[in-house]
Amino acid sequence: MLEIPVTIFTINFAQIYTSNIPLSHRKLANHYLTRGTPANLRRTFPVTLCEKGKWVTVDSSPSSIHGYPEYDRLFPRRSTVQPPRVEHVVVLEEGPVCDYISRTLDLPPLYVADLIRFGAVHYALVHPEPPAIATLEEIKVYEKFTSPAMLRHRQSIKGKTFREAQKTFRITHAGDIVEVGTYLRVYVHPRRFPRCYEVDWKSRIVAVTGSYVVLDKPAGTSVGGTSNNIEETCVNFAARALGLRNSLMTTHQIDNCTEGCVVLARTEKFSSVFHGMIREKLVKKLYLALATAPVSCGVITHYMRPAKLAPRIISEDYVEGWQLCQLEVLECNKVPWPKSVIEAKYQIEDCGWPVKKYAYECKINLLTGRTHQIRAQLASCGAPLLGDSMYMPAALEELIDPRVNPFGKRKRKYSCDDDKRIAIEKWISLHGKEPSIAIGLQACQISWDNDVQIYKSGLPWWR
Repeated sequence: MLEIPVTIFTINFAQIYTSNIPLSHRKLANHYLTRGTPANLRRTFPVTLCEKGKWVTVDSSPSSIHGYPEYDRLFPRRSTVQPPRVEHVVVLEEGPVCDYISRTLDLPPLYVADLIRFGAVHYALVHPEPPAIATLEEIKVYEKFTSPAMLRHRQSIKGKTFREAQKTFRITHAGDIVEVGTYLRVYVHPRRFPRCYEVDWKSRIVAVTGSYVVLDKPAGTSVGGTSNNIEETCVNFAARALGLRNSLMTTHQIDNCTEGCVVLARTEKFSSVFHGMIREKLVKKLYLALATAPVSCGVITHYMRPAKLAPRIISEDYVEGWQLCQLEVLECNKVPWPKSVIEAKYQIEDCGWPVKKYAYECKINLLTGRTHQIRAQLASCGAPLLGDSMYMPAALEELIDPRVNPFGKRKRKYSCDDDKRIAIEKWISLHGKEPSIAIGLQACQISWDNDVQIYKSGLPWWR
């Protein structure tokens, strides 16, 4: 008989669920994992398992090199990237949500509990309308569970409109009860931010007051979280580094691949006040952008297509309904292209950029704060940011054939709307994926109250 200590549940979950440990041993391990054990034992002892006739010891104790607590069950700091996997489930039997997902998707219960803690499980009282690419089977499920006969017996939706009942929310507790007909969206492989465990967070704190914290955000991290990961965030790790009992709150965002100053609120009052200052344009933000080509000083104006998803498409000419984008280039200085060892450290992708001897460091005053604004605008000027694997491929194509950009200065004349639509779809497809860690962009300074409050980040990664 295989003897496994009662502290088996402390094992790194990925090593049980995704390793080469025999299935029979994984099942036995999961049997012990589902039995509750006092929390004070969970992070203290290594675990021993038998693998192919030999014993292997798995150390589950915290291993952060800076001493901050790690979240050590949902495969922390994985060396391989899990492919996206999203499951859409309709509840057929009332009960605890964790148990139901575990049975339905054949996932270990504690793995599902971890997904819930990560914010990777969402629900709606009524099944949302399926997308255009939905299969016939998915459409049939939607029609069945949104039929009047089915909805008539749902007490939870009494007094709500159909649209209100279709709104999605996060599941927050593994023991939450879900009723028959509830829709669940489960991100089985949430997006991870391993850099959270590599950063010396105390060294990134710029200022601490009773109302807010200013953080020099590292590249490759999320300020407040994503749709499927609210655990590995700047607000959580900064609060832990400072030993704060109450959580911090986001007041504004910068891209995951951007580093630099962000203001995190400690109180609801300051959060509300700071949001108001941003709306009134009383907060000034300066950026350092490391461009691949020189950029002229002065104000640059574009118009951005309103859309929720990247890439953000911009136009040189005014388009009705599109958002105004303006930035001011204050300086543009020629600097050496970063050394290969630095590029490797931050996983910088050159995307085949032809000349890599010099780069151009621009100081930018952001006049309007649109998502990806600096990245999209400089790429449109033929000077994409170094390492920006999303906008650089399209900029390269435009260098080869300026007419390929249907919103550029040298765009083609289209004989009909269908031709232009096809050209726009092609232009969007030329953009690449989001960068892995960093791009040449830093929020180097933030200020408000007419520069009475002014904070600066440290040196950018490329210096």
